Amino acid sequence: MYLLDVTLPTLAENLALDEALLLDAETGGPELLRLWRWPHHAVVLGAASHVADDIDEVACRADAVPVLRRSSGGGTVLLGAGCLLFSLILRFDLDSALTDLHASYRFILGRVLAGLSPCVTGLALQGSSDLTLAERKFSGNAQQRKRTHLLHHGTLLFAFDPAPTPRYLKAPPRQPKYRRQRSHADFLTNVPIAAETLEKIIREIWQADEVLLEWPAAMVKKLVEEKYVREEWIRRR
Repeated sequence: MYLLDVTLPTLAENLALDEALLLDAETGGPELLRLWRWPHHAVVLGAASHVADDIDEVACRADAVPVLRRSSGGGTVLLGAGCLLFSLILRFDLDSALTDLHASYRFILGRVLAGLSPCVTGLALQGSSDLTLAERKFSGNAQQRKRTHLLHHGTLLFAFDPAPTPRYLKAPPRQPKYRRQRSHADFLTNVPIAAETLEKIIREIWQADEVLLEWPAAMVKKLVEEKYVREEWIRRR
């Protein structure tokens, strides 16, 4: 599998790149693992998330925390330093489990758990798509699915400060039972693995050892201009 270790200058470009990679794969582009990081606080809404339900817009504006929307489902997240983001572009025929949404989470996250577990005990898959350590979440995941491929987004918290999260994110209206109504700060945790080791493990899990030298830059530019920076997309719900 190809590896693309690229963080673009703006958050809109990074979100657009993931969708562009999926669209490119649908027309013959490669399966790949992408790793990227975002060192500043930013709120990213899921494709179906509601702005009014999920975020405190007053706090975000006061602190100049940008709010954008991604193309995949799942809940609203706060990005920042100490969070590794990974994106997978996979063909459905890689494994029969990938053709079903819930089975695909078990397949993908089961492989991630198997890779991380030798380093840390007490890891689990909980809810529909959360990875946890001692009942606290360190990885959230979401997907966008097309005809022949899927895009799987994941976050991996390793040195993230969860304390500011309740300032920008409201308690989600829908919560997995294991959360037990805990605040964001009490619910989130870090997996105790150094960044370099974490990146190495994720690459090894997916055997991503061939560097991708070209990616669909023109498509990224088009998606940014026509979608990701537009208020009608960001505020569509």
